Amino acid sequence: MAAIKKKATRKKLQATALEPTPRHLWLASLGMLVAARRESKAAVKRAASKVENTVADARYAIRRAEADLRAGVDGVRSQVEPKVLKLSGEVEARLAPIVAKLGLAPKTKRSVRKARKTAAKKPVARRAVRKPAKRVAKKAAR
Repeated sequence: MAAIKKKATRKKLQATALEPTPRHLWLASLGMLVAARRESKAAVKRAASKVENTVADARYAIRRAEADLRAGVDGVRSQVEPKVLKLSGEVEARLAPIVAKLGLAPKTKRSVRKARKTAAKKPVARRAVRKPAKRVAKKAAR
């Protein structure tokens, strides 16, 4: 025959259940405060890192946009300048006979303007070093 299991009596069930005491409540509240403090510090760190990443991304995007803009301007300038120089040369060549007939010959010949060099090709400007002024001995007041 199978063994019969004994059921726990009500007294044993009530004895095993712990009733919360003020000490248990105090310890539980301290544990919750520690956990809340730890989580709040972690949340602040996460928020700060997200802000730093966002700022870094914004700075990178601004630098890229500026570089793209500068490259575009230099590209347009390198395409436009030769055409403008060619056009001005043609205009001057066609106006030269008319100006000569009117007697308005230019006083000086304009030199042809050179195309602008990009920032990468520009030589570094060197400045002359100044010599310090001579020191004059002060006369003693008498």
